[in-house]
Amino acid sequence: MSESKKKTQIKDFSTNIYDIKNKDEYSYKSKKGITKEIVEEISEQKNDPAWMRDFRLKALETYNKLELPTWGPNLDELNMDEIATYVRPKTDMKSSWDDVPEDIKNTFDALGIPEAEKESLAGVGAQYDSEVVYHSIKEDLVKQGVIYTDMETAVRDYPDIVKEHFMKCVPVSDHKFVALHGAVWSGGSFVYVPKGVQVDIPLQSYFRLNSPESGQFEHTLIIVDEGASLHFIEGCSAPKYNKVNLHVGCVELFVKKNAHLRYSTIENWSKNMMNLNTKRAIVEEGGKIEWVTGSFGSKVSMLYPMAVLNGANSKMEYTGISFAGHGQNLDTGLKVVHNAPNTSSVINSKSISKDGGIATFRSLERVMPSAKNSKLSVSCESLMLDNKSKSDTIPVSDIRTEEVEFSHEAKIGKISDEEIFYLMSRGISEEEAKAMIVRGFAYPISKELPLEYAVEMNNLINLELEGSIG
Repeated sequence: MSESKKKTQIKDFSTNIYDIKNKDEYSYKSKKGITKEIVEEISEQKNDPAWMRDFRLKALETYNKLELPTWGPNLDELNMDEIATYVRPKTDMKSSWDDVPEDIKNTFDALGIPEAEKESLAGVGAQYDSEVVYHSIKEDLVKQGVIYTDMETAVRDYPDIVKEHFMKCVPVSDHKFVALHGAVWSGGSFVYVPKGVQVDIPLQSYFRLNSPESGQFEHTLIIVDEGASLHFIEGCSAPKYNKVNLHVGCVELFVKKNAHLRYSTIENWSKNMMNLNTKRAIVEEGGKIEWVTGSFGSKVSMLYPMAVLNGANSKMEYTGISFAGHGQNLDTGLKVVHNAPNTSSVINSKSISKDGGIATFRSLERVMPSAKNSKLSVSCESLMLDNKSKSDTIPVSDIRTEEVEFSHEAKIGKISDEEIFYLMSRGISEEEAKAMIVRGFAYPISKELPLEYAVEMNNLINLELEGSIG
């Protein structure tokens, strides 16, 4: 068989679009490290109101008091004295794509952001390093009262609603990296969907880190009011550098009575990235939060989306996949707390590891005494593609009432030699046989994503199988 015939859609997809490196140009870059003077300088650069400046300084105090996690992946390579926490690109935010500087525009063009906006999105925010450089929203949503803007604009234009919600879902005392985020956050998205408004077309924010030895600390705050619905998509990527970069974002989601929010993420950070993100949703009566997440890049990830089901009949669904290749330690999972009766949660997690990669799934399901007649279902499956890789599932179930339905299923295994042999006996190459098995394993996740993201996820899986990403 000719070499061209052996090619599959796996090989036809190039990682070059993710590894674009622009010259490290900026209008301002903070000194490396994390001190009171640096935080005050960031606050001044961003023209913070007094309450936000005070908030940052109090968060810094909390950061200095808290210790690093004593569990999970080793974070010894992270040296905050070598990380610049704020990098402002050489542009302000634009509402017309044509006005974005050429080098930044070319990067997002290559990633497909403008095309995605034209084809299938109701609004787009694009962040480059520490600032949002482009934002748009369709006029019909504006007429319905939907607010979709960057966080800095929200702090300035909607101070009351931001004050009421900012870091109330995720308090700075939660852990050391949340406190760090509270001190140096920059960029991110603010969304408010009014009562009863159905946003039928997704909104998307894309976060791109370009500057080496720096961090990205975007804050996403979404409020879906009573009876409203929204699908929000988050994409992340960065080029590969030899020095550690850091991502410490924070996502706060407020799902009001009978509201519905789907939050979809594909994280494809480069393999020098420490990804220490925090995401949490508070769900009121009859509300529903859906997490759909794919974790591919980063050297280390610690990411556990959380739902707090505070209202009766509220629901959570989690569908996630992680793929850990050589040199990667992806520690992912989720947490859910049932605080009210007749609540339900469904967890479906899959992880893949190869070439010595480490994939760990952690979950915490807590059912409080007040959550009678609740239902929980947990399924976690792990697939190892060789003898060098490692996969663990660490579920914790804390059930504090007997009036509950709970099921848990976990599977860990290697890729099947028998299945590979069977496919090869049908004329399929060994490489494509493995790819077919892994794609089938991941299908329940990819089918929950919008089409263009499902295609991207399959391409990323296939590239990992080649060992050519990062």
